[in-house]
Amino acid sequence: MPRRVAALLAVLAAAVALLFGGAGTAAAHATLVSTDPAQGAVTATAPAAVTLTFSEGVSLTADSVRVLDPAGKQVDNGDAAHADGKEASARVTLRQGLGNGTYTVAWRAVSEDSHPVGGAFTFSIGAPSDTTVSASAVQGAEPDAVVAAAYGTARTVAYAAFALLVGAAAFVLICWPRGVAVHQVQRLLMTGWIALLVSTVAVLLLRGPYERGTGISQAFDLSLVRATLDERIGTALAARLLLLAAGGVFLSLLVGQLGQDRTAQDPSDADGADGTGDAAEPAAAAEPGTEEGEEAELRALERRAADRPLRDARLGLGVGGAVLAVALSATWVGADHSSVGIQVPLALPTAALHLLAMAFWLGGLATLLVGLRHGVPAAAVERFSKLALAAVTVLTVTGVYQAWRGLGSWGALVDTEYGRLLLIKTGLVAGMVGLAWISRAWVARLRTAGATADGTDETADETADEAASDGTASGGKASDGTAEREAGAGAAVGGKRAATAAADGGKGGDDPARLAQLARQRAARDRASERRSRDGGPARTGLRRTVLLESAVAVAVLVVTTMLTNSPPGRVAEAVAATSQSPTAGASTVPGRTVELKLPYDTGGSTPNAKGTATVTVNPVATGPNEVTLKLDDKSGKPVSVPEVQLAFTLPDRDLGPLPVTLAAQDTGRWSGTAQLPLAGNWVVSVTVRSSDIDQSTATEQLKVG
Repeated sequence: MPRRVAALLAVLAAAVALLFGGAGTAAAHATLVSTDPAQGAVTATAPAAVTLTFSEGVSLTADSVRVLDPAGKQVDNGDAAHADGKEASARVTLRQGLGNGTYTVAWRAVSEDSHPVGGAFTFSIGAPSDTTVSASAVQGAEPDAVVAAAYGTARTVAYAAFALLVGAAAFVLICWPRGVAVHQVQRLLMTGWIALLVSTVAVLLLRGPYERGTGISQAFDLSLVRATLDERIGTALAARLLLLAAGGVFLSLLVGQLGQDRTAQDPSDADGADGTGDAAEPAAAAEPGTEEGEEAELRALERRAADRPLRDARLGLGVGGAVLAVALSATWVGADHSSVGIQVPLALPTAALHLLAMAFWLGGLATLLVGLRHGVPAAAVERFSKLALAAVTVLTVTGVYQAWRGLGSWGALVDTEYGRLLLIKTGLVAGMVGLAWISRAWVARLRTAGATADGTDETADETADEAASDGTASGGKASDGTAEREAGAGAAVGGKRAATAAADGGKGGDDPARLAQLARQRAARDRASERRSRDGGPARTGLRRTVLLESAVAVAVLVVTTMLTNSPPGRVAEAVAATSQSPTAGASTVPGRTVELKLPYDTGGSTPNAKGTATVTVNPVATGPNEVTLKLDDKSGKPVSVPEVQLAFTLPDRDLGPLPVTLAAQDTGRWSGTAQLPLAGNWVVSVTVRSSDIDQSTATEQLKVG
């Protein structure tokens, strides 16, 4: 056992090292790539439209993009739509006759991974000017609180229902085919199917208000439902509903085929039809070569021939169920984090495997919990234990990859909501693994207890029979009342051999007290055997309690998983929020003077440009256009070149920004540009440095303007 524990700890340590040791950044939500007019641009005449280009496809509404003049008046036509049918773009037309000055563009959209995103930038017509933009006019990216709660709840129920439906079906097909005839198992399957159907409809109805930030009263707006169906997530939800219709047919076939003959021999049950081994007794009792042996062999052949259609039905149902399960999982992974960012071709099947392994483990636990109260054989429990271990292995491998893809760095574990939720989920899953390890110990005890119980029963039978024979051979005659009581006691517990022994004693025994004692002993043993068959003894009780704890933790895992999928990494936003809340952060400057900000950065890479200092110089630090220069130096103060660098300004108090600065390269590690700062306030300067394909970090500092 210590060697197994050491091996398990080694695997977990390697997984953690792989998760965080080489973690890089991965896109998880749409970001603004470019605009037309460009950020900070000054045009000679008013443009006919404003166009935005994003890093991934976005969902839009008519008011997703707003253009505000220097006085804060909306000057667009409210017709935001994709430009030339490109999903990763947004365009809104402008009114004619716009005057000179600085205009602010505020936008809000929903990225392909289902997260609302927003921001703002400025451009000028003729010449820059001062501008006043009301905070309420700048559209944010947060959905309505009630809608967000209802939407998250529906998604959690959908995950749980999927796990219950797929896991229960897999359990009865692979581990316990005869369990499909148990009414409680059938109820479990139908609960999963109905809950998934209802939650999918709820997500479809709530998606429109969730995207647009409106109230829950808009959930039944058919125009919003129609708009949702035109999006990727709407297509996925519609496909899920169609697959659930096929799933209903599958469940009817599953119950109809496997549940049609509950007394048939279960080919997957090594212990026999009832898990006690009684089915094998006639064949074992008959000697080969005798007439009884030939008859037993013939009966076995007939039984196998009768069971062949059921085996074929299991195979067909298993293939069909696997196809349906994979297709259902695709309706999640095709419209979530896995569908965007880096390594999408690898991320999609990995996410599907993660979801299916989760469903098999958690849904199988729920079915096992029911089965432990309704006679699930020890062989089926042991088979699920082995398969659950394989599912946990798949969960670990795919979970490590997904975390590496979406986390980014060690610091993100505690600095971002995504990282904190990941830590919570990791702790819960570790708790489930520990409980599963205890469950495996109970499974071993259950198997041992079953073998011991069978041997004890056989020995007790032989002892009782010998004692009964001795009592009969001693002669005498039991009273009629005693014989009746003995026969009645045996019949009361269903002990056929007890009644026979009592009858024999009544005929020839001369010791009624001895025969009565034997009958009571046999009755007590039969009652204990019946209780043991129903409750399974201490081993089955302990296993049931451990599985119940696992199921409770599994519910918490599903809740955290939903929160995790609803939380984009947002490392830049979290860093900006943390910096803006610090009263001592940043530099306080006098308007009209040049200020120099030094921002240390560390991308976590191993290249010479992975660690150094970014120096941002702003002149004249006033509202309107500001000349900006950016320098990157390594630890020794020498200029370094990097594949990509981004500079942006955000005004958190007014929900304005990030406003990106278009940088022009001047020399190695040197760039320049113009930043349009339309309002006075405490601005946050953020510099994002990418030193390799996967190593990236963002440094922030505060700048007071005005």
